[in-house]
Amino acid sequence: MADLVAFVMLLAVTAYACAGGTDYGAGFWDLTAGGAERGKRPRWLIDHAMAPVWEVNNVWLVFVLILMWTGFPVLFQTVFTAMWLPLALAALGMVLRGAGFALRKPSRRLARRRLYGALFAIASLLTPFFLGAAVGAVATGRIAPGTEASADAWANSASLLFGLVTVAGTALLGAVFLTADAVRFDAPDLVGYFRLRALASLVAVALTAVGVLLVTRGDAPHVWHGLTHGAGLALAIVSAVCFAATGLLVLRGRTHWARFGAVATVGAAVLAWGLAQRPYLIPTSLTVADGAGDSQTLVWLSVVSFVALLLVAPAVFLLYWLDTHGELEPLTEGDLRRTGPATGDVADHE
Repeated sequence: MADLVAFVMLLAVTAYACAGGTDYGAGFWDLTAGGAERGKRPRWLIDHAMAPVWEVNNVWLVFVLILMWTGFPVLFQTVFTAMWLPLALAALGMVLRGAGFALRKPSRRLARRRLYGALFAIASLLTPFFLGAAVGAVATGRIAPGTEASADAWANSASLLFGLVTVAGTALLGAVFLTADAVRFDAPDLVGYFRLRALASLVAVALTAVGVLLVTRGDAPHVWHGLTHGAGLALAIVSAVCFAATGLLVLRGRTHWARFGAVATVGAAVLAWGLAQRPYLIPTSLTVADGAGDSQTLVWLSVVSFVALLLVAPAVFLLYWLDTHGELEPLTEGDLRRTGPATGDVADHE
């Protein structure tokens, strides 16, 4: 039962990496769009593309946290004790990012719009970086049950490279999805703009992924063995193939299918990392069996997770489908005028 709950938690992490990662990537390109005039058009597209779905992506993060502290309390205690600082900074970034995105558009003063926009953009860079650094500390086994908080756990070359590849992965997802959104919103100038950034992100992902593999071989031999054998190797190959396919699709302008390729690239990589750690939650100090909670708790957690997935997953995927097919476009002033009360109705009320 513990293995089942651990696998469900890994699936939730993968969902958050893909869905939340796309939003973080959009924020990254918001940060690098330039000044107010130069970045006006890219930021317009980012606002319209993110508005319908940015809040729902945190559902997967909440699901991960519930599974962790309920099903694997030792893991939760170890991670949040040893790395409270980067995780606190990541959480702060999530709050500031959401507040910045929600408040910058309705703000009338330019100074406030700039402030909220800066909060949104900077947090979109720092949050995935610190989350990736924490994953690197876990993968390399620099923390263990009883480890006290220390910068050495996450401020090292391996963790920093994990943070960089996480940022690069989110940038790739964001650029690929924004390229498709530019086509959907009939903005040909932005199609080329984000296609170029998608190609640059592919190069960044390739370089940082090579760096992560090199440090993993030396600093995380157990994970390296898992990535070069069995299911971990198979998923790593799938990720590499999808990576190459995404690049080809972006070059050919197949923006619709490129989104699937980018998601498959990131999703397969996350699954490869998770399965490479087996049977450990933290290599090589905490196994899934040793870190699991009470057996009855795991049974009920499995039942609740199954019910939650049945209720939440279809609704979330329907929302994604409606958004990517242009069914959730915001109302324009013309739409509001057309849907307003008829002249005769107004006269009757008077």
